[in-house]
Amino acid sequence: MILITGGTGFIGQNLIRHLVSEGRQVRILLRPSQASRLPAGVPLDVTVSSLTDARGLQAAMRGVDTVYHLISAERQGIHADLNTVDVDGTQALVTAAQQAGVKRFFYLSHLGADRASAYPVLKAKGFAENIIISSGLPYTIFRSGPVTGPGDQFTEPLKKLILFNPFVFLMPDDGLTLIQPIWIEDLITCMTLALDDPQTTGQLYSIGGLEYLPFENIVSLLMEKLSIKRRIINVQSAYLRMLGVWFEQFNPRFPFPLFWLDYLSTDRTCALDTMPRVFGLIPARFSNNLDYLLKD
Repeated sequence: MILITGGTGFIGQNLIRHLVSEGRQVRILLRPSQASRLPAGVPLDVTVSSLTDARGLQAAMRGVDTVYHLISAERQGIHADLNTVDVDGTQALVTAAQQAGVKRFFYLSHLGADRASAYPVLKAKGFAENIIISSGLPYTIFRSGPVTGPGDQFTEPLKKLILFNPFVFLMPDDGLTLIQPIWIEDLITCMTLALDDPQTTGQLYSIGGLEYLPFENIVSLLMEKLSIKRRIINVQSAYLRMLGVWFEQFNPRFPFPLFWLDYLSTDRTCALDTMPRVFGLIPARFSNNLDYLLKD
């Protein structure tokens, strides 16, 4: 049995569909107050527990030999409790997995994750990674670039942000920060191939797409795909951060989480050959998979 946390999110739903299509038994961990957004027509077990409920986690682990830990609070922006969800929650899940004798523990992190990072999300991810590595569990950690696809938390919010103002787009700093988007199917394929490959145990993989792209190029590609034009104005990140805090205070559904300014603070890239070398997979080009943005 495979237990998945964060299974109602963009990556989680795609992972569940892939695993079930392979005939694997999947159980999803739902928070007690969470509205169910389960993949339609996919047979799976459901268990309800918060990451702070030790007994609930123990019950969720019954019969489980593999865990995919995807849940994170970062989507909640300035309201996110990263310490409770990403750090303490990971510790509680790891403890339950140890007690249950889990044989594989997978974790999805970010490029740039580091306990010494000045940025909250990357710092929390770094602490979570350390908890897993120090646990003694047979782990595999994936640090990925921004994940793209229908319903993602990168291009879809960016599209909304482009459409938010009909005249201008406020570009953080010079817009030249390099990032490495990865197509959702490529990420899921790597995560599932690793399940049957014992050589991936005890490994931390940094993976991304086929190319390094300046953020301004990504914005331009999205505008081209959407057949719209906006005047690009470069603004210092510090000012955008203040503006973003103001918008998130009054509009919790503001399209682009404030943490993305942290991610764009420096280049977020990794070796281009990891995916082909380790998983035998040539990743897709960012510009080849954007048609989903044309759907309402």
